[in-house]
Amino acid sequence: MLQLCAQRFQGLLGKCAAYSHRLYSAHPAFQADGTGRILPHGGELVDLLVPGSHEKMDLVKSCKYTQECSDRNACDVELLSVGGFSPLKGFMNRDVYEQVVANMRLPANNLIFGLPVVFDTNNERIKEGDRMLLKYKGQDIGVLEVESKWVPNKARETKECYRTSSLEHPGVQMVSMERGKYYLGGKVWGLELPKREFPCATPRVVRAMLPADQDVVVFQCRNPVHRAHYELFTRALHAPNVRPGAVCLVHPTVGPTQDDDIPGIVRYHTYEVLKAELQNPAIFWAYLPYSMHMAGPREAIQHMLIRKNYGCTHFIVGRDMAGSKSCLTGEDFYGLYDAQDFANKYAAELGMQTVPSADVVYTEERGYVTADIAKKEGLHVRKLSGTKFRQMLRGGEDIPEWFAFKSVVNVLRAHTQSS
Repeated sequence: MLQLCAQRFQGLLGKCAAYSHRLYSAHPAFQADGTGRILPHGGELVDLLVPGSHEKMDLVKSCKYTQECSDRNACDVELLSVGGFSPLKGFMNRDVYEQVVANMRLPANNLIFGLPVVFDTNNERIKEGDRMLLKYKGQDIGVLEVESKWVPNKARETKECYRTSSLEHPGVQMVSMERGKYYLGGKVWGLELPKREFPCATPRVVRAMLPADQDVVVFQCRNPVHRAHYELFTRALHAPNVRPGAVCLVHPTVGPTQDDDIPGIVRYHTYEVLKAELQNPAIFWAYLPYSMHMAGPREAIQHMLIRKNYGCTHFIVGRDMAGSKSCLTGEDFYGLYDAQDFANKYAAELGMQTVPSADVVYTEERGYVTADIAKKEGLHVRKLSGTKFRQMLRGGEDIPEWFAFKSVVNVLRAHTQSS
């Protein structure tokens, strides 16, 4: 298995290196904006936030209905408002939704888009032409002008987007059991960003934070960062298709994920203490208000286009990225490299490059090395499963420093003891 992973990794690195010069010099999507940063998806960073208080008041008064957003709805409203979903200027209308479900395309411009972005409701009375005030935990966050309302074919949506319509898949459960009967599409006005316990910098702010005329390698995660993750994304800065002087943006999703994942606020605290501990000038940190779908290959595309809007040029694609297992059998819904293959297939069209995640292992003799080196040199590999790690946390046992940073362990242990 280790040999297969190593061969696969080396092959992917070779492909990336071969594509590198051609992509930077020839592909129009690699053109930079006026600040020397990669162009957003579609060429323009959307901004739907209404600046004036009087205009906001008028919009609120024009609403016929009010709806409280779910955590997932609020993430979508925020990403629409700040341009994270550029070039979208609202929730997808039915024709756009159907094209994205069927072939991942926006019909107006044929741009690729991984997953549909829709607002769901059980409101029977609302109709096309009405305006709805969107609230989140009592806060006015947006106004939706309903341009289309329909009953979606959720079985078809899940089959196309998640490659299964089985309720064993967490994304299928979300679509079929959490979302309301109707989908709404239409123009959105952003009133305020949701007040969160942690800040989520907008694409405009993140772009300004990142250095111009440099490669920006993004690391997506939804779990605390451990030593192997750190090895992974720091090594990615030296991949064959990454130019010298590159930086890494660690950009975790802090919205809803799978039920058994660590809560977003706890993950945020682990990232903050680690950022303070590392003080690495080549590593930047920001947080993404995105709700995970666990859609495997399709979600890899969604993550890439979002990170392009945040100014990233390269995307680290992990093995079984955004993958999930059956809640009954424990079997994987996607192959180990399905997301990597899918991302590589569409990378040039998206105007980004991929960096496969290195298969790093910890060895007694040399610390962290790639799995192929460990095998070739006969090094002694040490492993610690996620299940065992959680058991050690709960039991108050010492966690080996080769596996996890002490600062992160302290945060997780405090959360474990208080929950």
